[in-house]
Amino acid sequence: MATGWSRYALRFGDYYRSLTTEDIWTPPRLRSREWMFIPWGSKPPDRHRALPTKEDLLSYLQTRTPHSCFHSTAYYKDPSQRKMSDKGWLGADLIFDLDGDHLPGVSDNDFPGMMDKIQEQAWSLWSDFLEPEFGFKQKYVQTTFSGHRGFHIHVRDPSLLHLDSNARREIVNYITGIGIDVQSVMAGPNIGWSQRIDIGFEDVIDTLAAISSSEKNSQLVNDLHSNLKSRNFSCSKDLIKKLASESTTGGRIARLREDNSRTVFTTKKLNEAFWELVKGAPLAVGETDENVTVDIKRVIRWVGSLHGKSGLRVTEFPLERLNPEGANPFNAMEESSVFSTQNMYKVELVKDDVTTRISGQDVSGSSGDVFNVHESMATFLALKGWAIIH
Repeated sequence: MATGWSRYALRFGDYYRSLTTEDIWTPPRLRSREWMFIPWGSKPPDRHRALPTKEDLLSYLQTRTPHSCFHSTAYYKDPSQRKMSDKGWLGADLIFDLDGDHLPGVSDNDFPGMMDKIQEQAWSLWSDFLEPEFGFKQKYVQTTFSGHRGFHIHVRDPSLLHLDSNARREIVNYITGIGIDVQSVMAGPNIGWSQRIDIGFEDVIDTLAAISSSEKNSQLVNDLHSNLKSRNFSCSKDLIKKLASESTTGGRIARLREDNSRTVFTTKKLNEAFWELVKGAPLAVGETDENVTVDIKRVIRWVGSLHGKSGLRVTEFPLERLNPEGANPFNAMEESSVFSTQNMYKVELVKDDVTTRISGQDVSGSSGDVFNVHESMATFLALKGWAIIH
């Protein structure tokens, strides 16, 4: 078998050559989409391509066998123009991209744990925000696993296609709580954010009490610190410990329950940190990539392509299967692998404390550990940079 990246280019090529035009999905208004491909090795991306038919797309894939494949979220009059200003923008899908690699309290090294968490968040985004609060309709939604660390929710409601970047940013800001005044919401009429803030208030109080009562609180402190950092709020871990200490003394929480407009902590920074934590605690969508949603000229991974950093397929599935508590939840580690589970390879881990599960096989270990694994697992570990194949 070939070595280096050529090994994977060959196997990606085998996959694409196994497909027919009937096997592949293409986005609506195919002729209006720009395509971008990332080659193997150090070559620059190949973009500004128009592939107006399935035959054109399949021919490219089978001839070039790219590392990764993308199409524009936008529709253009002439997608092959090199300058964005010359393409003639006609509209764009509304995309929500949730990625699990920086979730507070979750390690990318624990791939199954990370995927479980980000699937919960993606379902919450739909069931807590997009459907009940924005009124988005399921019939316009396409749900996909990104092929690596997250999920994409594509919304193709014709009434939304012409939203500009500012309008899309307003949607993201509402979801992430930017501009939401927590104390005003708590004191005002019942809106969508009211229940989330009530939950967040109790969660933060419980967490701060747990930090204050135990010396073994570093993980809780780290979680709150990551939460604030993800929301671009600067706050040291020592300040979080001070906030925890103050929250359990002086009857401060009791006074807040009576009147949330009170300034009960000793500094302005502590008061701001407390309310920012309250706003962030219930957010199940803290890792929504706002750039993907706001950018009306973005590219997104093509459904059916293989992800060059994992070997897993970008996979579409019904929206209801995004629900991890549903009758038949989607399982990315079982349903997105395309390579053999019969051919076996010896791999040596080169990264510590890694855990993953691919196609019914589990690997957990650290640098130097050796495993005999099937090709799907070997490809995943190698492309992730977690192992070398002997």
